[in-house]
Amino acid sequence: MQKLSKAIFLIFAITIIGFTPLSAQQNHEDEAAHTTDTHEEKSFDAGKYVMDHIADSYDWHIVSFGNTHISIPLPIILYSKNPDLHEQKSFHVFMSSKFNHGHSAYKGFQISHSEQFSGKIVELDSHGGEIGKPIDISITKTVTGLFVSVIILLWLVFSVASASKRNKGKAPTGVQNLLEPLIIFIRDEVAKPAIGDKKFEKFMPFLLTVFFFILINNFMGLIPIPPFGANVTGNIAITLVLALFTFGITTINGNKHYWKEIYNPDVPWWLKFPIPLMPIVELSGLITKPFVLMVRLFANMVAGHMIVTVFVSLIFIFASLMGAGAGFGISPLSIAFSVFVLLLDILVSFIQAYVFTLLSAIYFGMATADHH
Repeated sequence: MQKLSKAIFLIFAITIIGFTPLSAQQNHEDEAAHTTDTHEEKSFDAGKYVMDHIADSYDWHIVSFGNTHISIPLPIILYSKNPDLHEQKSFHVFMSSKFNHGHSAYKGFQISHSEQFSGKIVELDSHGGEIGKPIDISITKTVTGLFVSVIILLWLVFSVASASKRNKGKAPTGVQNLLEPLIIFIRDEVAKPAIGDKKFEKFMPFLLTVFFFILINNFMGLIPIPPFGANVTGNIAITLVLALFTFGITTINGNKHYWKEIYNPDVPWWLKFPIPLMPIVELSGLITKPFVLMVRLFANMVAGHMIVTVFVSLIFIFASLMGAGAGFGISPLSIAFSVFVLLLDILVSFIQAYVFTLLSAIYFGMATADHH
């Protein structure tokens, strides 16, 4: 099983490398503007730098040298609502390098710079005007990072499963020795106390999956080297889906006592009639619980990435305002604080994975608790 999981991971890596070659492109528009006024220098836009780092994108940017950008292009998959504008074709598949980092249009599509659709792919009419967004199912940076994390998670799970069978009755070694204490911790310190000794087992697969999924993606976001570095858990769509899974499992497994406490809680009658105040409060709790899960994970992971990029951007801000010497002067302090925040983010990664798992377990325990 371990050889099979390694083979799957190797095939995935070769596929990514083979179908997403490095793209080194030059922004000719910026170059032309630079030649028309060589003495005009652009000031560093720290806000744009920070937002570009934490936002999703259609390619995987690695480094820039002046006007030359080196990146890994990713697949663009679009379904056009106006096939008449695209030679009667509805589906379009091509690499993001065709957009020249957002400075070129391709086959009637381009990455919009307008206020309404900024950063999104839009369709163009015959005159080059934006007419709306197509159905976009492209493999973006976040989606690629998600695929990589799933491959790593499967490899870890299969490795631990095969090792536990192979080392039955023996002390754990390797990956099993690394993950088994975490598995036991989630079982004994999270699931059992929150759900109960008799009911926790059926929730363990989800709790372990969500814990390791969040933990792996949190760690991957701290490594600024492809295929790592994608801010997966800092994408609110990802945290929304995780919260909806918790909400769905809680709703499906809720017993009659749980639903009675929501629709007809044991409170004085004047809190339910003539205005159903308490049922409204309890029903709002059904929404606020997954909302809290979603926002807590999203906000904490985005904050960590933003703080690091803000400290790094200080180098360029000082260089832009006071010259290169000031940038070099502030760089040791900026890098030191960035490293400190990254080390702190390692702890935060564990805490956020634990908190999300613990709150999910508490919600499951509330939904399945027996009436006393």
